[in-house]
Amino acid sequence: MVCIFKNVTPLAEHYSKLTFPHVSTKTVQLTSGKIAIKSSNTILLYELCQQFPHGITDQVIQNDMPHLEAQQRAMAINRLLSLGQLDLLRNSSGLLYRMKDAQTASKMKGSDNQEKLVYQVIEDAGNKGIWSRDIRYKSNLPLTEINKILKNLESKKLIKAVKSVAASKKKVYMLYNLQPDRSVTGGAWYSDQDFESEFVEVLNQQCFKFLQSKAEVARDSKQSPMVQRNSSFATSHEVWKYICELGISKVDLSMEDIETILNTLIYDGKVEMTIIAAKEGTVGSVDGQMKLYRGVNPIIQPTGLVKAPCGLCPVFDDCHEGGEISPSNCVYMAEWLDF
Repeated sequence: MVCIFKNVTPLAEHYSKLTFPHVSTKTVQLTSGKIAIKSSNTILLYELCQQFPHGITDQVIQNDMPHLEAQQRAMAINRLLSLGQLDLLRNSSGLLYRMKDAQTASKMKGSDNQEKLVYQVIEDAGNKGIWSRDIRYKSNLPLTEINKILKNLESKKLIKAVKSVAASKKKVYMLYNLQPDRSVTGGAWYSDQDFESEFVEVLNQQCFKFLQSKAEVARDSKQSPMVQRNSSFATSHEVWKYICELGISKVDLSMEDIETILNTLIYDGKVEMTIIAAKEGTVGSVDGQMKLYRGVNPIIQPTGLVKAPCGLCPVFDDCHEGGEISPSNCVYMAEWLDF
């Protein structure tokens, strides 16, 4: 079914209330072939959309095609939507019209409108994926129909289901060729959705050992206190290189991973960090700044309230009962309560 716009003023207000079908085609041949577009307005709009691969707004269409009235624009857009040549998206500034990817259109050939709608919802979710419950909410389709469509799309290898570390019993769906976001897989700290606590502890110990040894070398240099202090600092790149050379990790660790470990040492009161200015291109620098770390020995133990772990916890937002990270199995919380 094709939606025809009548008395559209303004156009965007009516589009927001309509659901357009997506009929797959491989290509559009403007004069001959499988699809022939006879309307000159539709041809002009098609050529205009080709100039903006990331999509265009209705305002851009009005500026480039001022001779078209609102109803004529609506009919041209509706024609391209019905032919499956446009994707109708929404961004912060309103509706966006984008040329449909030819490869995706080819894969979706033969699919009905409901299947295309579910595919579009999953595609919009990106590499963070989307729960089946959210797919149901956005598509307004029955759950039984959604489950059937998801199985069909998985069998075609158009989408895949990925277990999320945020909720081990639930799966998120994303396009088949996407690499899941770290928030879904947990990054280097998870293996098959299981938190590698022993691996993290080993990295903690080795990073701290490296910083301690650097501090000892600085103290043994017998130089002035200020020089000793400055010499005891190490960049996150130096720590990363040391860990890589040890060969204790089966996965490739990034600088960001090592800085996450160093941050946990900071929260434990074992390490302090300072930021200095650095020349552009210096190894380990980001935006003209470089992070330096050094091991420290506290002079006195802080009071119990100051040591409460939640205030400085890097995974505070992911901590909840029943999850992989929860107050009941938090090592830091147990140590604080024992104190």
